[in-house]
Amino acid sequence: MDIYFYNTLTRKKEIFKPINEKEVRIYSCGPTVYKDATIGNMRTNIFQDVLRRILKYNEYNIKHAMNITDVGHLVSDADDGEDKMLKSAREENKTPLEIAKYYTDLFFEDLRLLNIQTPEIICKATDHIEEMLEYVQKLIKNGYAYETSTTIYFDVSKLDNYGILSGIKLEEQKSGARVDVDKEKRNPYDFALWIKAPKNHLMKWDSPWGLCYPGWHIECSAMGQKYLGDKFDIHTGGIDLIPTHHENEIAQSKGCTGEIPANYWLHGEYLLINGGKMSKSLNNAYLIKDIIEKGYDPIVYKLFSYSSHYRNKLNFTWSGIEATSKSLERLKSGYISHINGIDKIDEEEIKEFEEKFHIAINDDLNMPLAMGIVWEVIRNERKSPEFAKILLKFDEVLGLKIDEEIEKEEIPEEILELVNQRKIAKQQKDWTKSDLLRDEIQSRGYDIKDLKDDMEVSKR
Repeated sequence: MDIYFYNTLTRKKEIFKPINEKEVRIYSCGPTVYKDATIGNMRTNIFQDVLRRILKYNEYNIKHAMNITDVGHLVSDADDGEDKMLKSAREENKTPLEIAKYYTDLFFEDLRLLNIQTPEIICKATDHIEEMLEYVQKLIKNGYAYETSTTIYFDVSKLDNYGILSGIKLEEQKSGARVDVDKEKRNPYDFALWIKAPKNHLMKWDSPWGLCYPGWHIECSAMGQKYLGDKFDIHTGGIDLIPTHHENEIAQSKGCTGEIPANYWLHGEYLLINGGKMSKSLNNAYLIKDIIEKGYDPIVYKLFSYSSHYRNKLNFTWSGIEATSKSLERLKSGYISHINGIDKIDEEEIKEFEEKFHIAINDDLNMPLAMGIVWEVIRNERKSPEFAKILLKFDEVLGLKIDEEIEKEEIPEEILELVNQRKIAKQQKDWTKSDLLRDEIQSRGYDIKDLKDDMEVSKR
């Protein structure tokens, strides 16, 4: 069955045609490990996980590389300001190495909590200084880079089309933009490949130009080439990487090999918080641990992410997480109902559900549509182990661990007593008392739902 991806490079949806019929090679931009990864960062990792799972569902082998940026990413993407690792090290009174290890460990713990598969290759920038240096030297040899008193810059004027990914037209940009940072730049959009380190700079390495450290963009070009070759299938990342980081990766690759490094470029959209931007100053830069501290299984956030296509903005609210938490419970209980079912299901009906799901996921990772088909199976009035079996197959893509039982929080005795009193009041048709008891239960932070012959209580 054909797979379709929206390719940022061509600005259209295309049939996926891998370079190698048996193996798909992917490069994903990983974290800069100077602070906690937010749930916005994790949305990108969820989309990349779904991509992996869908390719595997289509029986491809995967060779997936992801970088860990532990040097070279400045506080401004425009090659000025302090290195993010050094800034964090100074603020937390630790070494850059300690900062990198601490936040790298937290990042991979978040991946584990979200049941996100780890790429086959994890490559740290500081482990690949030699590869980056060789790449820079090749760019100089090919005439695409030049030296100033402070920096080795990439010369964008040497390219036939700088801006191919983002649509930037250099001739339309305001004259002099970004030049004020370094007057020695030949062109406003030239960017740093290698930076000559000041004496007090903590992270620096020997090079033909003295003690230096790499620019941010060079690491991905060098490591992508090392592990995946001059040309690979897919490059992924957040939408924020398009205009600078990914544009500059393409420039470097064209300067070094003459090739755009990946055939397909996939980008995940922003996560909004209550309809607005996520920001530390607004105190809404939420982490996975914040979701856990609110009493939710982190997998709830993964399911929540499936409510919107990866190329659309997703609005995070705590009420949305609460609703999704209940949906996850219904999903898992629905799966159990099918396991215990006795109905016979026609093989053709099973195949029809499988085909609809397969078409949905292959249509540019359309998870909202795929989840609609999952819910069709869950809500089917006939209960059958055959349905449970295809739900487990679907979960190879979803990664929701639907066969794991949900740990339910114990309801305090005093709340259970109020529930019991309300049951008696309803049996006696004392509706006024029943309503008062419901209000009392809700005022203590619990929801109560009337079922046919019982009541269900849950913590908000």
